[in-house]
Amino acid sequence: MSVADIQMGLTFAVIAGTILLYAWERFPIELTALGSVVAFILIFTVFPYQPPADGSAAGGLGPQELLMGFANPALITIMALLVVGQALFQTDALDKPTQIVLRAFRRLRLAPVTPILIGVAAISAFLNNTPVVVMFLPVLAAVAAAGGTSASRVLMPLSFIAILGGMTTLIGSSTNLLVADVAGRAGGVTIGFFSFTPLGSLIAFIGALYIIFVMPRLLKPRQTMADEIQGPAGGKQFIAQIPVTYNHPLVGARSVKGMFPMLRDMTVRLVQRGEKPFLPPFEGVELQPGDTVIVAATRQALTKALSLRQPIMRSDHGEPDDEDRTITDGAVSLAEAVVAPGSRMIGRTTAQSSLKAESNCVVMGLQRRSRMPRMAMTDIRLEAGDVLLLAGAHEDIQSLRGNRDVLLLDWSTAEVPKRRYAPRALMIFVAVVAAAASGQVPIVTAAITGALAMMMAGCLNIRQALRALDSRIFLLIGASLAAATALERTGGARAVAEGLMTAMDGQPPAVILSMLFLLIAALTNVLSNNATAVLFAPIAVNMAARTGVDVNAFVTCLIFAANCSFATPIGYQTNLIVMGPGHYRFSDFLRAGTPLVLIIWLAFSLLAPWYYGF
Repeated sequence: MSVADIQMGLTFAVIAGTILLYAWERFPIELTALGSVVAFILIFTVFPYQPPADGSAAGGLGPQELLMGFANPALITIMALLVVGQALFQTDALDKPTQIVLRAFRRLRLAPVTPILIGVAAISAFLNNTPVVVMFLPVLAAVAAAGGTSASRVLMPLSFIAILGGMTTLIGSSTNLLVADVAGRAGGVTIGFFSFTPLGSLIAFIGALYIIFVMPRLLKPRQTMADEIQGPAGGKQFIAQIPVTYNHPLVGARSVKGMFPMLRDMTVRLVQRGEKPFLPPFEGVELQPGDTVIVAATRQALTKALSLRQPIMRSDHGEPDDEDRTITDGAVSLAEAVVAPGSRMIGRTTAQSSLKAESNCVVMGLQRRSRMPRMAMTDIRLEAGDVLLLAGAHEDIQSLRGNRDVLLLDWSTAEVPKRRYAPRALMIFVAVVAAAASGQVPIVTAAITGALAMMMAGCLNIRQALRALDSRIFLLIGASLAAATALERTGGARAVAEGLMTAMDGQPPAVILSMLFLLIAALTNVLSNNATAVLFAPIAVNMAARTGVDVNAFVTCLIFAANCSFATPIGYQTNLIVMGPGHYRFSDFLRAGTPLVLIIWLAFSLLAPWYYGF
């Protein structure tokens, strides 16, 4: 056995083992990805790579080539787009567009997710899939959250349906153009703009039925970024108080049918005006400067009240007190802390507790398991086990870890969205998508520029940007590109293709076409779809000549199969884009994507012979 054969065999073994470990999920996906890269480096250190004499694979295969994937433009693009998406989330920029979409479809009595997915498929036929997914990912995630649906049930369908839409026209995917170019040079094949659109549309329609009606049932609901902010008990009610000062947004607010419309997300428990309390039901009560409004609200509602351009939870004019200054200066974080047993705060009010003086954090709300008294929050004497909702700078919140009077719940710490920066975040996002979709600016350039612009514009800070970078995606892409490089350089991919040609020799054209599709669809989920397309384009032309079948049938087979990157997150760039926001695991793609690969394969195997007349 030659060294080249040993290298090829070990490469196949590492790839197979890596995929099995990804699916098993016994070890962290980052550890498995890094382990596969180390394995390839060790293999080609022990058995140094020598390029074949026929020049079929140029270049070396050492650590430099294997690690080159970690500097790949596709990887940089995805990381930058994650930062852009985090900025939209951090400014709550898509709240209003989402509400507009929801109201529009509510009037039409349609579920909003399905029409959006259909629209994505149509747009993807004429635009590159990546900017389309980038554009609709935050919109669809926000619509799903507003409709009470887990984003994990809609983001993978978004990626998959964009891929299906992209396989219907020549410009729908870069893979299509690449196949057409290579096939044209290899066999003089001319592929028109709509050459395969009728067949592609039929297959995409069949796949879309599965994506819309079946796939969401196979996907487990997982926490999104919004869920993490709310924490495991995001529906808990806190008692909070709103001092109404001069020029406050609530001045002049009048109760309607016992409720205050501006506080529709909160339950008003008491309005205190000097010594006179107003209790529900509130009939004709008009809020005045000097009033104190006691409310019961979820953390989400209090966060929104803090993040408005005219925050309800603070005064806008006049001489603000110390608490106002803390809440309004710089980036604000919210966190929950429990009053510890034996705390010095027990029996004292929040004003007497000296927590503000010691930590520079303001108590925004109070929660108690037993019945909450109907009084101002600042008059309630604290008990062990009370949960305090605190606001302050990130550093001040973190300093509470050493406080013996309260126990900080680390999972609960999250920053308040900077809604005043929402317009500029939307403008930057639209500019990034427009630049990438125009084709005049490389998407990596648009993405990096957009990420920098978001930070320069104050839509998010460096810490938030770094938190948006997903280590799983970074290592997955780098490891998959290392595997693809090793498979191509050692001749493993070519050996598989030639083995198929030998095994299928003498079989009917329909069987050969079907098996070719299945092989390409399997490899495109391990290699990149473009690498698979380039590798198999001359092979497909050659197989068409051997069988005497229309070469367009084999070229179309290659285009559709190379786009079937549904079974793994490393199969296509849009899968990696939705993996982080959807909190998907490798097994989620195997479970939901593998049936789609088989459906597309069966649909093509049945329709292609009829369509091409053999």
